[in-house]
Amino acid sequence: MGDFNLALVIVAIVVCVLVFLFNVYLLVNYQHPDDANQAYFPKFVVVFGLSIAAISILMLPADVANRQACRHAIYNGACNLTLPMKELWLAVYIIDAVLVFFVIPFAMFYYEGDQDKSVGKRIKSALLWVVTTAIVCALLLGILYGLAGKVDFTVRHLSSVTTNFPSNWDFSSGQPCIGGSGARACSAYTASASSEKTWTMRTTFPEYVVALATIVGSVLFSIFGGVGIACLPLGLIASFIRRPKAVITRSQYIKEATELGKRAKEVKKAADALHQEERSGSKGRKWRKNVKAVEKELLQLEEDVKLLEEMYPQGEKAETSWALTVLGYLAKLVLGILGLIVSVAWIIHIVIYLLIDPPLSPFLNEIFIKLDDIWGLLGTVAFAFFCFYLLLAVIAGAMMLGLRLVFITIHPMKWGATLMNSFLFNVGLILLCSISVIQFCATAFGYYAQATAAQEIFGHTLQSLRGIKYLYKYNVFQIAFIVLAALTFVYYVAFGWRRKKPSGRFQLSS
Repeated sequence: MGDFNLALVIVAIVVCVLVFLFNVYLLVNYQHPDDANQAYFPKFVVVFGLSIAAISILMLPADVANRQACRHAIYNGACNLTLPMKELWLAVYIIDAVLVFFVIPFAMFYYEGDQDKSVGKRIKSALLWVVTTAIVCALLLGILYGLAGKVDFTVRHLSSVTTNFPSNWDFSSGQPCIGGSGARACSAYTASASSEKTWTMRTTFPEYVVALATIVGSVLFSIFGGVGIACLPLGLIASFIRRPKAVITRSQYIKEATELGKRAKEVKKAADALHQEERSGSKGRKWRKNVKAVEKELLQLEEDVKLLEEMYPQGEKAETSWALTVLGYLAKLVLGILGLIVSVAWIIHIVIYLLIDPPLSPFLNEIFIKLDDIWGLLGTVAFAFFCFYLLLAVIAGAMMLGLRLVFITIHPMKWGATLMNSFLFNVGLILLCSISVIQFCATAFGYYAQATAAQEIFGHTLQSLRGIKYLYKYNVFQIAFIVLAALTFVYYVAFGWRRKKPSGRFQLSS
């Protein structure tokens, strides 16, 4: 048993190192050339934040493995040799909350500060915003914890008499207790409603902070995740359907490139005008709306340029480039179909296991258990994949809604062209939603992940927290998730297959 737990610790350390190296690789390849050899503090925050998010997702499978090590113990005290998962969960999510609400905002304020100011003034300005936010958050957390930082557990008061050890046991539905005629309430199934009591106790402050952060993340998760669970696979399939069918002629290329050039000049002219307005201090609602319109038009313009390059490959390896383009769209189709299968499996599982009481079937829980029987890590790997897929769905949903809603800022991630503020925004979104992804997975896979530290924190405590428990009792987040997924599916069936057209005040040609 000790050897098994030592192996688990070694695997955990190796995984953490690999996650860190992979995130450094992402940063180096996604960063904008303007950020090369500078902005080191935001880069550290990005790598550290992505590592925390990935490790938090992987901790749930580790928690299950940790529980299995304890479950198969052959001597008392073996559980003392396992990983302290509850303490690790709380530490990871306290770090998560600090990064989301303090460190990342500071890094964004500093990075986006006026470049004409000195470093000291930019740090002072960023600290002013963050300290103000910290004071307000601390006051709110303290007041809420003092007033409502308690958990209300519903329990049944059961009792029975004592008697001499009998030679045989004679129990029935009419006599569920020993030494009596069933007058005492010793059976939870036959006990009256009056036997129910409410056991109240104060939760710890770290658990309360995690719970509130989970609520904020659950709202975003329900919106972005519900939209993303449908648009992630359907977007890939739609991209294949809208793919360029053949290489265009040179005259067509010149015509399309000329139109794109006109649109680019119009966008640049509008961007310069908005920059002048910003310098003059007139940043009202109309200015923000126009900024959003320019961002949308710029992203559409970049997509059109990329599509034109695909339709008319140039250079000595033009044929190879076109072949790779065709293979890329075929890969999108395959991944889209596989993603659609996973999305449908998720939605079916939520409906039959979470929304219907009692559950119709354990479904994915049972599949993971059977995969574990085939090979010890197979079920754990599948479990981790489904959790990661939810996080990818959240990111896809945020990108889709960001292109359509005025009050959501667009922060696209592009290979070799991602500025640090976009990196920081997406890392904050991933960190905030990762808490809810774990809570959602701990609930959705409660049968597979039973008796884990995650279920203790995100199951019993969170779902019994005063003032919050009703959101989970009536499955508010799960219902919102399913409704938004259905609406997104209908949207894609009706409109998603059409080619996007330039729109808004900056359109010059269709």
